[in-house]
Amino acid sequence: MKRTHLPLNGMRVLDAAARHLSFTRAADELAVTPAAVGQQIRALEDTLGVVLFRRTTKGLELTPEAESGLTALRNGFLQFEEAVRAMQAGQSSKSLTIAAPRDLTAKWLMPRLSDIARIDPDLRFVLVPADDALDFTEANLDLAIRWGEGPGEHEGEALESDGMITIERPGGGTIDVRISWPGCMAEDAGSLVRVADAGLAIDAAAQGLGRATVPELLARADIEAGRVAMVGEPKASRLGYWLVAPLPQWRQKKVQTLVEVLGG
Repeated sequence: MKRTHLPLNGMRVLDAAARHLSFTRAADELAVTPAAVGQQIRALEDTLGVVLFRRTTKGLELTPEAESGLTALRNGFLQFEEAVRAMQAGQSSKSLTIAAPRDLTAKWLMPRLSDIARIDPDLRFVLVPADDALDFTEANLDLAIRWGEGPGEHEGEALESDGMITIERPGGGTIDVRISWPGCMAEDAGSLVRVADAGLAIDAAAQGLGRATVPELLARADIEAGRVAMVGEPKASRLGYWLVAPLPQWRQKKVQTLVEVLGG
């Protein structure tokens, strides 16, 4: 019999019925009807090609064929329980693997993880660069941060931000020069200075190479530190940073805790 075709529901019913020697009491334990228990047992007998129970004047009785497999069956269920506990143990582990754009990791994420780690020194973080095609299974990711219009096919929560802002070196720099980066706003398309990402655009503006339009979230710490100054008012943007994960990872307690801290 192929492993994928194991009649696990029927085996579960068999275990309960064998312990109680009663379809009625087995039904009470499993929260089904006695008729459903009887149907499962008959289906299991058809699948296995053996008779599992006989009715006698004293009540329900196990056949020798059923008795011969019960010990292995119950040991198997114990192994299932161990497997479930082992898989659930990952939810309480202190290790989190996070994928994020390199500039966001350097300018926003790592300082926050450092603050979190000071509160809980047992935490361990694995940080990997994010790309457009996030494969949570292959990369063994718990959580990712992506730049876009939404969480895409995953569960997600937006990081709070004022949108896009234009920045320059305090006191002004090469004002007539625009600094662009992949994904920047259309008005920067004809810029004279191009860099690889928004983080480098912030650093270029801080060096006086021109003005850059970047996510407010990314530039927040540099503004507070006085490295750059904001020009004009923030502009709303359809794009933003999102905390994302597939539903199984998203439901993990350790991931939800991190989402609450980072998104708060």
